[in-house]
Amino acid sequence: MEEPNRRTLLKGGLLSIAGMVGLPSLARAVQDATTPYKRPKLRITDIRTAEVRVHGYQVHVRIYTDQGVVGQGESTDAATGNVPLINSFSRMLIGQDPLNIEAAFERIRTSGIFAGAQSGQYVTALTAVEIALWDLAGKALGLPVYQLLGGKVRERVRVYCDSGAREMIPGDERSKARIREIQDMGFTAAKMDIDDALDPARFDRVNWTASNGEIDHMVAKVAFTRELYPKHFDLAVDMHGRYDAGTGKRVAKEVEPFKLMWLEEPVPAENIDAMRDIRASTSTPICCGENVYMRWGFREILEKRAADIIMPDFQKCGGLLEARKIADMAHAYYVPVAPHAVTSPIGMMATAHVCAAIPNFLVQEWHWIDSPELWRNWVKEGEIIQKGYIALPERPGIGVEMNDDGARKAQVPGTPWFEPRRG
Repeated sequence: MEEPNRRTLLKGGLLSIAGMVGLPSLARAVQDATTPYKRPKLRITDIRTAEVRVHGYQVHVRIYTDQGVVGQGESTDAATGNVPLINSFSRMLIGQDPLNIEAAFERIRTSGIFAGAQSGQYVTALTAVEIALWDLAGKALGLPVYQLLGGKVRERVRVYCDSGAREMIPGDERSKARIREIQDMGFTAAKMDIDDALDPARFDRVNWTASNGEIDHMVAKVAFTRELYPKHFDLAVDMHGRYDAGTGKRVAKEVEPFKLMWLEEPVPAENIDAMRDIRASTSTPICCGENVYMRWGFREILEKRAADIIMPDFQKCGGLLEARKIADMAHAYYVPVAPHAVTSPIGMMATAHVCAAIPNFLVQEWHWIDSPELWRNWVKEGEIIQKGYIALPERPGIGVEMNDDGARKAQVPGTPWFEPRRG
């Protein structure tokens, strides 16, 4: 029999594999998809980027292959400076098999041991690449990413709404309207901010030790917001890691009567002992971790019982498999995971695939309430959140594709839009 070439592999193998997504037997699907005859033989040919700014700055990545299969990923927050890093990763990726995701991740991570590969921009750039590889692998094998991560433990992922730029001000009609809007959209949980650099009770522009007046204002905001949501509605409160330990303890104690879903980062997460002391001082659940990287960053938080809930950002903590490893480690300590998420529908859906696959998932963030048109038009599939939940798609890969016409409205001026690399 004639040996199939790559074109026939793509037309015959991949298309037939794609039809297996609906099979009841995962074992049969995996067996068929990984036989030497049908396994897609792909090679990476190019890596391209695009830069956008909506809720902060994000970098989108596309990884191209010789079979025409393209994977997409996204990084956020520490993504500033990601583009040259991603370009530097290209030499370790082009010509390689994109299905060997762990090998690619480790090759890049360990090569950067003296270049900052422990956290920050380096890991964030690697995260975008890793997510694109998972999307590519899912498309090549005809399976959703959650299936490659172990399969679903839930059909849909609960999402909470960050209140956005509109501060919750007691008695304010615009604040009341925002609270009604969040409920009308079908959410069952929300988050609000209580750190205010412009609070008139602040006496120092640098030191964030809160005065009595500031703490009174914080508690008043929480009381106002909690009263306007129904009892069954969950409310989280964010302090953005700005305060000292004394302030954190006082606020955590003051908000105990409101039975918050959590109090987020009353102190910066890097001082784990201080976070642990605050947690030990209160019945208010403490949540942290949006600026913590890879499983090594979460190890001490978990070992020292410094948080009731962890919130890794899957678009910067190391990627989808790393997020799964962090969640599995947290599961051993009976700690739930509530991912920080401020990205586009692409990053949100990528995060949701992991959330669908881990037993200890709590709730996932959404932070684009102030950019509704951009959100709706970012991907070809349209709105991905329905009544406060993301339903997991059966489509291969992440399951959504960028609508370039919509997304380019947020393009950072003067930056390339997935243009081929030079040299």
